[in-house]
Amino acid sequence: MMIRMRRRWLSLSRLVRSTTTIIPHCHHYYHSSSSSHQSSSQFLNRGRKWDAVVIGGGHNGLTAAAYLAKSGLKVAVLERRHVIGGAAVTEELIPGFKFSRCSYLHSLLRPCVIKELDLKRHGLRFLKRNPSSFTPCLDGRYLLLGPDATLNHSEISKFSERDAIAYPKYEGQLTKFCNIMDSLLDLPTPEIKSDLTSSIDFMADKFKKSAFWARLLQQSFLLGQKDMVDFMELMVSPASRVLNNWFEAEILKATLATDAVIGTTVCHVTVDESSGRVNGVMLSDGTHVFASNVLSNATPYLTFMELVPKNVIPEEFMNAIRNLDYSSGTTKINIAVDRLPHFQCCRPDLSKAGPQHHGTIHIGAESLEELDIAYKDGVNGLPSKRPIIEMTIPSVLDKTISPPGKHVVNLFVQYTPYKLSEGCWQDLSFRESFARRCFALIDEYAPGFSSSIIGYDMLSPPDLEKEFGLTGGNIFHGAMSLDSLFLMRPVKGWSGYRTPLRGLYLCGSGSHPGGGVMGAPGRNAANVVLQDIKTSAA
Repeated sequence: MMIRMRRRWLSLSRLVRSTTTIIPHCHHYYHSSSSSHQSSSQFLNRGRKWDAVVIGGGHNGLTAAAYLAKSGLKVAVLERRHVIGGAAVTEELIPGFKFSRCSYLHSLLRPCVIKELDLKRHGLRFLKRNPSSFTPCLDGRYLLLGPDATLNHSEISKFSERDAIAYPKYEGQLTKFCNIMDSLLDLPTPEIKSDLTSSIDFMADKFKKSAFWARLLQQSFLLGQKDMVDFMELMVSPASRVLNNWFEAEILKATLATDAVIGTTVCHVTVDESSGRVNGVMLSDGTHVFASNVLSNATPYLTFMELVPKNVIPEEFMNAIRNLDYSSGTTKINIAVDRLPHFQCCRPDLSKAGPQHHGTIHIGAESLEELDIAYKDGVNGLPSKRPIIEMTIPSVLDKTISPPGKHVVNLFVQYTPYKLSEGCWQDLSFRESFARRCFALIDEYAPGFSSSIIGYDMLSPPDLEKEFGLTGGNIFHGAMSLDSLFLMRPVKGWSGYRTPLRGLYLCGSGSHPGGGVMGAPGRNAANVVLQDIKTSAA
């Protein structure tokens, strides 16, 4: 399912703007103009104390702010850039062409967020893709996949009749497993609260956590032993092993595997020394934004290493945050083109888009071996010689984001290490050389693509860090490996959005349940804040 990001975050930002105050130019990566900086400072210097301040106007920050404001709190959102939306923002970088800078698909936005914040009434609209996947081959064949079971069987049968029969079973198993995981996304983790002084509160918290584990255990029993073993295999095994057990056609395995490897204001928090809790946020010009609660939508590293004052957080916690895995091998390239790419494996109608243009287009991934070779280049500190590219063309579905007859093309490219063994991402010639490498690879499948390019915007891992505050260029605010999920996210003992500094909470993708444009971390964190406010008032 594809959704135009600008509309998604316009719908959420409209709701937030109607209930909260957005304060721009507050992060240390950018300096605002004197006029705008003065106006925001004048507003904040009125001595007003907010119930909550949210650092970062990305999708989770906006979600948290909306829930807090909906409950009646006075909320301010601090954003360092000139626009809100974070990594899910849409910007017109080339006149007439609107790009979703870092994100490109919608699939995870939680239904409860859509319903509870009434986002459809605020302008949210979904643009569905059918088919949803297209993988061209250099030998003239191709594979289309989507929600149509008949289409899937027909397409997969071109490569393997056995795989065509197995594919619905594979999808059914994944759906069954997703239903188990789904219940975990919309709830805080069952983290034991360590600051409870009342025995009654302690027992109530323990009972609540026991009820959580009881529900999970019941779901496991209903699943059965065989499915539980399959579920554990899926969680701990390499994608290649799982796919090899299911399928024989390399193109099908490679298509499915690419989704498994994706992504593998100055403001400082201020502290009341006497009480050991936050009392607001200090901007780069010295302006103090007073608040009883501060929610950080920044990465855990940025929050504790750069925003929180030194020596107020236990060293053990700081070491755990410092040692988190923020490595990234992802580059995003946004392109304006004067025509649709024409894939030589298809017989295109040059007058309109075909089914091959609607979904995610997998370039350079016709086998698991190709993925492995590209990955090994990255491990050695080199951009992949033949990158793995996921291409989308959102203007096929949304005619308002590009001029008539022209199109927006998004490329999600792997593998591109943050730290290079040769070359430098700040070197313009190096950047241009890698971009041309990506375009040339697409030319192999769609001749003439390079000549259709009007202009492009490239975000390497260092660019993602500098522009959007994504530590290491990691789009998930940290690795999504098993040792960094659920009760381990961001670190062991602190998965419940609270932090060692009282009144400071994490609400971004670095907290449970993790990355992806879902809004769950923001919603869950807001609910924890509201729970703490209610408890302290009792």
